[in-house]
Amino acid sequence: MEILNTNIDNVKSQMRKGVLEYCILAIINKHDAYASSIIAELKYANMIVVEGTLYPLLIRQKNQGLLEYRWEESTQGPPRKYYKITEKGKQALAEMDAAWKEVVETISILKSN
Repeated sequence: MEILNTNIDNVKSQMRKGVLEYCILAIINKHDAYASSIIAELKYANMIVVEGTLYPLLIRQKNQGLLEYRWEESTQGPPRKYYKITEKGKQALAEMDAAWKEVVETISILKSN
């Protein structure tokens, strides 16, 4: 049974990694956000992620033109980098929404047969 639990944990981890960029865009599409607030939202939704995982994804999405950022002063410490989704990012998010629906429908079909 322990082997099964290890495999399930690995599968769940891989699934989370696979949708993490999608989740980041979904969060930033709702509102501009800084890294710590993104992590808090992901953790609240049980998407366990650490800063070391998040920052490279934010940088990649920025370099792809999906996100942009601005610095804002903070009353609680140093200035914060707030990320904002771009028009290209909104288009990518719409494509990811469609792809996600397709995956869910495919799994539903496979499970029902």
